[in-house]
Amino acid sequence: MSGPRADGSRTDASPRPRLSPRRRQRVSRGVQYTILAAVVVVLALLADWPAIGQAFFNAEVAADGLPDLFTVALKNTVVYTLSGFVLGFALGLVLALMRLSSIAPYRWISAAYIEIFRGLPALVIFLMIGALPLAFPSFTLPGGVYGMAALGLGLVSAAYMAETFRAGIQAVPRGQMEAARSLGMPYLRAMVTIVLPQAIRIVIPPLTNELVLLFKDSSLVLFLGVTAGQVELAKFGNDQSSTFSSPTPILVSGAAYLIITIPLGYLARRLERRQGGRQ
Repeated sequence: MSGPRADGSRTDASPRPRLSPRRRQRVSRGVQYTILAAVVVVLALLADWPAIGQAFFNAEVAADGLPDLFTVALKNTVVYTLSGFVLGFALGLVLALMRLSSIAPYRWISAAYIEIFRGLPALVIFLMIGALPLAFPSFTLPGGVYGMAALGLGLVSAAYMAETFRAGIQAVPRGQMEAARSLGMPYLRAMVTIVLPQAIRIVIPPLTNELVLLFKDSSLVLFLGVTAGQVELAKFGNDQSSTFSSPTPILVSGAAYLIITIPLGYLARRLERRQGGRQ
């Protein structure tokens, strides 16, 4: 339908055709894909591929460090991570129970610890641990650097695990504790045998994520002053890179991190899906 305007011109009264939501979505995605492809093509044309291959993918430099990469650096990284995780697990569980305790000083101590060690950068914690021999000359940790690394990673991870455990304990239905207490079971025994096993099963996925973060934080061990036999992946890659004046060892060390972190991340996501399905 069309009709005359006041000035004598005619106007089309029929509405303009509009794109459907699905059509607009397809057009939007097409524009995004086109832009992304254009960016990739431009970067590919501007990059100096021979220079990149020589710098980052030098097979001779990578092969020179391969034996020690797995037998020394990766092994030490795993040892540092697991020892810190075990200490953080034990200390975090104690802190969580203290945070939920009916005794006020326990709650205050736990809350202060969690806030302090979650607020401080992990690097500061490691620097403070490295300065312990200066403050306490007669005090030595068992294992030397390995003991200091376990202490640093454990202190940092315990603050985060404590909150994870607290959430898991509070997620267990209160009826579990009440039923155990009604049967005459002491509080501590009911907590250890009834509540904690269920809470730990609930928090397994976030604990797996914490293990991934701890594995990456193990790179801070280099600030404790390690020897050639105590290096972890980051320190090993940096030393090799300085020796050969090539970034290839750093790239290889990064790939070694991914060998561990990617499967752990996949495991954490799978456990989260299973936990969500059970709930």
